[in-house]
Amino acid sequence: MAVYVKPTRLSDIYAFVVGPSNFKNTSPKLRLLNEYFRLIGRHDQQASNNMIENNSFTFSNELWRISCVNSKYTMSQTYPFALVVPKCISDEEILQASSFRARCRLPVVSWCHPRTGAVLARSSRPLVGLMMNMRSNTDERLVAALCSQLGGAKGARRKLYIADARPRKNALANGAMGGGSESSSNYFQSEIVFFGIDNIHAMRESFTRLREYLDTHGAASSDGRSSFLRHGGWTWGGGNLSSMSASVSTLGDSGWLIHVQSVLAGSAWIAARVALESASVLVHCSDWWDRTTQLVSLANLLLDPYYRTFIGFQALVEKDWLAFGHPFSDRIGMPTISGSEGMSFELTRQSSTGSFTTSPSRQPLGSYTPQTPASSHNQTSNNYSPIFVQWVDCVSQLLRMYPFAFEFSSVFLVDFLDNFLSCRFGNFLCNSEQERQIYRTSERCGCIWSYLTDLRASGGKANAHYNLFYDPSKHNGPLLPPAAALAPTLWPQFHLRWACPFEAQAGELEAQCRNMALKFSELQKTEFIPDKCRDSPPRAIRIKKIQPYLPFPSRAWYRTATDSPAAGSPPRGPPSYGTPRSPGTPSGGSLP
Repeated sequence: MAVYVKPTRLSDIYAFVVGPSNFKNTSPKLRLLNEYFRLIGRHDQQASNNMIENNSFTFSNELWRISCVNSKYTMSQTYPFALVVPKCISDEEILQASSFRARCRLPVVSWCHPRTGAVLARSSRPLVGLMMNMRSNTDERLVAALCSQLGGAKGARRKLYIADARPRKNALANGAMGGGSESSSNYFQSEIVFFGIDNIHAMRESFTRLREYLDTHGAASSDGRSSFLRHGGWTWGGGNLSSMSASVSTLGDSGWLIHVQSVLAGSAWIAARVALESASVLVHCSDWWDRTTQLVSLANLLLDPYYRTFIGFQALVEKDWLAFGHPFSDRIGMPTISGSEGMSFELTRQSSTGSFTTSPSRQPLGSYTPQTPASSHNQTSNNYSPIFVQWVDCVSQLLRMYPFAFEFSSVFLVDFLDNFLSCRFGNFLCNSEQERQIYRTSERCGCIWSYLTDLRASGGKANAHYNLFYDPSKHNGPLLPPAAALAPTLWPQFHLRWACPFEAQAGELEAQCRNMALKFSELQKTEFIPDKCRDSPPRAIRIKKIQPYLPFPSRAWYRTATDSPAAGSPPRGPPSYGTPRSPGTPSGGSLP
């Protein structure tokens, strides 16, 4: 049995050993500031190191401003150095309000609507005390400032929804420890909504059961190797698993798709309130960094088309996951700066019991199992959980529902997760922005974004990371999926590539179209491009024969074929080749 020793120190991880290499990382702080400038409409500003050193990045618009109150991480060690807050709230009030929230994570703006002024905000739970009667006037003023006046009604203020990601019973149980939920009577024109999303421990157990289900019903074991029973002609798991048959009902025992559906439904509800009602939404859970981050970032993705591009997706992940302190090292089981450097772990090849991975050869889904008798207890205390994997799974579900809305493809999401879980790059090491700054990960390690950008550049638009169906004109506003459309299926390219590799590759319409586009490009270069044959009848005949098999011809190709007549010849109209049929998109709408 092979034994794999886990690094006991953060500096022993491969990302630090190999160094930045060719994929150097520019300052994440600069990128965060530029995203803030975009959100508040200050496109004339460009972040610089001098701004950060001098705290001169505190720009504002009519409603919101960028605060440097946490520039030294003295207010909250898990919040970013810069925060977007209401313009009418001073830094002194921000410091006062922070003491009323767990870990001093007070309500701050994650996204603001450029026209209506509605905002999507995030925080941790309030510290209401054992009797749930504690209040903070400063916190209430800060939350009320998130609800700016509506533009069309004089003096009228927009509604505030406080979305608690926890089940209501969990919020009441947390209240016994002093951390319950808000009372709508204390917050002006507000409504409290509970989403009922389970915690990290339930997600870990659910993912473990999913892996066991795939081991049982897949064509291969979870480490990607055929079972020894299959070598003898037996059907150990039956090999009858498919992405479409693996729906919520068939995978009900694992609960994975039910959890994915809950996150999708909660995010769609938040996006609908902001987009349709021009309401502001404040989201929190227990400690803010798991369910809150999933909901807020997914709602951002639904509301803003910018986040559905390559550059925007990077900005979204760096803002709501990295800057706001999702504990990546804890969730994937890596050493951290505080408390884990001296711990020793080993990884053995075993079945998927007690961790959300089963084999080191399955590195893309990988984690590490402590080599101790009380394995499950250690995982609970060390907080292993596939929270980020689950969020990317949710993104893949939206990509399936809206194939024209995303610049990136499912292949990009798989490669992104693989490189994230490999710890080859330093972007996702440590548990907070402050820890990454202390350990200088952006200077000492390579950058995953530079690596992925380099991959795309090497293949141009033909690279598999590009979504061939992307058409920003079809979805240039928010995506508001109806409740009936939120029925997730198993993500085949990620979950089934080991257990059912043929199923993971089957039905790849995008890959087929990509291959056809490449072949057509080669034909253009070899047979159809020469100027001397540009207007010859044989060429037109050949193109007419090829055209019906090309589902998405480019407009540039039409210009080459019809809009460049030879010198002296009269211009000709477009050939009547017929309009290629495009696959339909799910109809959008509001949630009931």
